[in-house]
Amino acid sequence: MKIAFVGKGGSGKTTLSSLFIRHLASTGAPVVAVDADINQHLGPALGLDEAEAAGLPAMGERLPLIKDYLRGSNPRIASVATMIKTTPPGAGSRLLRVRETNPVYDACARPVELDGGAVRLMVTGPFTDADLGVSCYHSKTGAVELCLNHLVDGRDEFVVVDMTAGSDSFASGMFTRFDMTFLVAEPTRKGVSVYRQYKEYARDFEVALKVVGNKVQGRDDVDFLRSEVGDDLLVTVGHSDWVRAMEKGRPPRFELLEDANLRALRTLETAADATYELRDWERYTRQMVHFHLKNAQSWGNERTGADLAAQVDPGFLLGEGVTAPA
Repeated sequence: MKIAFVGKGGSGKTTLSSLFIRHLASTGAPVVAVDADINQHLGPALGLDEAEAAGLPAMGERLPLIKDYLRGSNPRIASVATMIKTTPPGAGSRLLRVRETNPVYDACARPVELDGGAVRLMVTGPFTDADLGVSCYHSKTGAVELCLNHLVDGRDEFVVVDMTAGSDSFASGMFTRFDMTFLVAEPTRKGVSVYRQYKEYARDFEVALKVVGNKVQGRDDVDFLRSEVGDDLLVTVGHSDWVRAMEKGRPPRFELLEDANLRALRTLETAADATYELRDWERYTRQMVHFHLKNAQSWGNERTGADLAAQVDPGFLLGEGVTAPA
């Protein structure tokens, strides 16, 4: 299951995504955690110290390796240089699976121990001074999108992505890559503004969207969120002494998280699990192609000097039963 956490800056999306990742790990589920936010706070939220977090390999810096591996023997892709962030897989492409070992994970993922369990953590890498004037951070998050386009995941397997703040994922088609999107919103007008943007953009693409109310202090806050987002409000989360200790670098055992917050995390898992039966690989593949053609026409063809529409394999349908070359 592919799950995104989105929200405005400061909403608590990284904290909640890290709690959800810890929850999944505590159940023994295989998890790939991805920090697609250029602020790169997910590692510390999962317990890494500053040096460990800074030492994580950046996906954005390993994009040529990622492209070369995923390209495989796909005859429609003339070279790695012609692959862009939206390039879809086709016959001959290599695919990624949650439980496997592959060169992409070897280069970009690192294990993080969580209360006896472990997850794979991947990060886009921060936006640095060296990027100023020569690129934008979408070139870094493009590595995440390319991997998601080539990912085949099954039931009880999880890829959890902490997304960029606001509605930046609409700069490409990455917002359609998920089985469930959890939008973290504070009970304020600014807190629900990103929800309105997401709801409007996602409406035409059948994106499963649920709101997690965060920093909720009482019934008035719940009523405000309910009046603003209606039935999309899935659950609310309030103050947590456990989270405060975690933010100080001294998290207790995860089993000591407050009961109300543990129940909230189980509610998130149940909502995500329910989307499995609704999976539509044909729609998923069609949307992937739609955004690739859109990006190809707007900038990709000019950037690469190639007709990127030719990369689309009309006979290819991504799905759990698809096999790919070794």
